[in-house]
Amino acid sequence: MSTLLIPPFSLESATQKVRGAEDGWNSRDPQKVALVYTTDCHWRNRAEFVTGRDEIIEFLTRKWAREFEYRLIKELWAFEGNRIAVRFAYEWHDDTANWFRSYGNENWQFNEAGIMEKRLASINDLPIAENERKFHWPLGPRPQNHAGLSDLGL
Repeated sequence: MSTLLIPPFSLESATQKVRGAEDGWNSRDPQKVALVYTTDCHWRNRAEFVTGRDEIIEFLTRKWAREFEYRLIKELWAFEGNRIAVRFAYEWHDDTANWFRSYGNENWQFNEAGIMEKRLASINDLPIAENERKFHWPLGPRPQNHAGLSDLGL
């Protein structure tokens, strides 16, 4: 997430932007993740509305305090100009060891410097059995050779 890629995006730069976001979120470091959003960024995450980096940090801190062993894969869906659409899935368990796979779509809009100024996310949670998990890498970024969503049939 440290490499700044600016719009208008190409297939290569949009793909790099998506992978950088995935790696950042897999770090589960709210301070680090918040740096890729403008100080007044607007989010809709499910039914929650968040504005600015401070609220993003609070949101992500709460999220990762209850979503254990969080592993995420993002995949580029579409891009044009300063916008990127992403589909994603992540696996996690709650404090009683119930596993979930959460599926969603995000729409991102970037300013001229390549910093995200808007994030709109729609997400659904599917309870899964532990033996149905597909994301088994060690916590942190997904290894480069690990299958993506399409390869996993998701």
